[in-house]
Amino acid sequence: MPVAAIRGATTLDSDTRDEVVARTQELVKRVMDVNELEPDDVISMLFTASQDVRSEFPAAAVRALGFGDVPLLCALELAVEGSMPCCIRLMMHVEGERDRRSYSHVYLHGAVALRPDLVAGGG
Repeated sequence: MPVAAIRGATTLDSDTRDEVVARTQELVKRVMDVNELEPDDVISMLFTASQDVRSEFPAAAVRALGFGDVPLLCALELAVEGSMPCCIRLMMHVEGERDRRSYSHVYLHGAVALRPDLVAGGG
């Protein structure tokens, strides 16, 4: 079965546990909805967070959505000068019969500025 990677990102207004949970769940739900995916379609998810995100693991927010058997990994984003603050990025690996170019990437809130050329389900 073909495998594809879907990209996405969101930003936080402030680094609080509630904000990390809400924005991460919003991002994952939007990726799932826009791409008409079910949890069984998801192979794994990789999250990176800018170094100023310290209040919660994005993966913990996704576990609460029912992805208990999906491998999830969190890592720090490179601390490159001028990079976007309070940013959580996602790479979701999925399997399905669709061509990988048919999937939509989702960038929400301030993260829309990262890849305006890829924005389909965000804003």
